[in-house]
Amino acid sequence: MKTRIILIGGFRKTITLAKSLLSKGYRVTAINDDPAKCQTLAGVDGLKVILGDGTVPSVLSDAGADNCQIAIALTNKDEDNLIACQLCKKRFNVKKTISLVSSPNKRDFFTNMGIDSVICAVDKITAIIEQQAIVDEIANSIAVAEGKICITEIKIQPDAEVVGKKISEINLPREIIIGFILRGSGSVIPRGNTELRERDTLILISEGGEEDAAVKVLSEKARP
Repeated sequence: MKTRIILIGGFRKTITLAKSLLSKGYRVTAINDDPAKCQTLAGVDGLKVILGDGTVPSVLSDAGADNCQIAIALTNKDEDNLIACQLCKKRFNVKKTISLVSSPNKRDFFTNMGIDSVICAVDKITAIIEQQAIVDEIANSIAVAEGKICITEIKIQPDAEVVGKKISEINLPREIIIGFILRGSGSVIPRGNTELRERDTLILISEGGEEDAAVKVLSEKARP
């Protein structure tokens, strides 16, 4: 079953991100409370669009939040992003919630409130661009916050040296955070003692431009 993702709010960044996700085979729904923007969003091939306020449970229900695996809040209001993510998590049991925040000072608060991943747009997000695969189409990245933050997706191949190793045993750059692991049809919250398995998909978050080095470590083949 294809992963279902809901994008809540935003406009230009939503269009760019939706196109990127759709091209990778995800099923994507966008929620926006502006009729004119909804009309433009509806022009994205394959994108389902819902007119309404993403902080309202009935709107989230219409968008299929109960069958959604990932919710991404992209509005320019931190409080709306927080409410939308909390509703998705607590009322609709969405496994992964991601929120933008306007200030790095709010990251800990959002995390303590149960948001799985918090991305800070220091000024504002001007681009969310899918990049080409880094290693043989194993990894894909999107840059946010004018390239200051990078979210990288990498699938662990069966012959990778890291298969069977605990995260604490892997020599990743200090600037790299493993946000979560997609495993089969479910997800795993990574801990130091979490062992990596073949076909795991890791979501990496970095601020220091170390994603290439991390991908190299995670994709290195085991020695015969």
